[in-house]
Amino acid sequence: MGILTLEGVSQEFGGLLALDDVNLDVEKEKIFGIIGPNGAGKTTLFNIITGIYTPTGGKVKYQEHQINGHPPYDVARMGIGRTFQNIRLFNKLSVLDNVKVGCHGVTKAGFFGALFGLPGERLEEKEITLRSCELLEMVGLYEKKMEYADNLSYGEQRKLEIARALALKPALLLLDEPAAGMNASEKVNLMTFIKEIRNNENLTILLVEHDMNVVMNICEQIAVLDYGRKIADGPPEEVKNDEKVIQSYLGVEA
Repeated sequence: MGILTLEGVSQEFGGLLALDDVNLDVEKEKIFGIIGPNGAGKTTLFNIITGIYTPTGGKVKYQEHQINGHPPYDVARMGIGRTFQNIRLFNKLSVLDNVKVGCHGVTKAGFFGALFGLPGERLEEKEITLRSCELLEMVGLYEKKMEYADNLSYGEQRKLEIARALALKPALLLLDEPAAGMNASEKVNLMTFIKEIRNNENLTILLVEHDMNVVMNICEQIAVLDYGRKIADGPPEEVKNDEKVIQSYLGVEA
């Protein structure tokens, strides 16, 4: 049994079947890739896992507990973090404050503790700042912690978004097209970075990505979606040579 299991998950939007009976088993502390052409249902799958959508059929189990139907904030507190295809930072907050916002998703101090500055709340705030600084050190942005987020390069903004997701202390991290918009050098750094955070944080990573070089170099297991159905699932070399994958995604001439 993996850390994340999908059993017959389907999603329908007004008669359109975006996902059709998808089964997945993601093993703990692995880097698992989801690939497929545009419209295959990859982001819909992420939205189901994180509670944005409730599937019209099937079950989503995280650490053997069914989570479909839980709202996104519950799913996040359970230990599932994510980034988005389009970067969603607070551009006019500092780099440090962007990460601290993520930390507040798992804080314990209540309204009155924050209102009156009670000792427990002050201690927790210090811990949040320390944790945020550690994460910025990890992603190489500590020296820029007081800059506005929109002053960072595109690659740095991607890393900041990942740091904010890590602030939730997730066991499972979902990355939605992390290499989108990056140049070749940034992609090489990203691949090293993803492997490092998996090892340093003991994470399981579920990755949606169009860049096949990135996917084949860092993923240990890959599932392929096409028109909402899973057509292949296995190690990179096996998937790369699958006839259905070649025809539907890589192109027949490949």
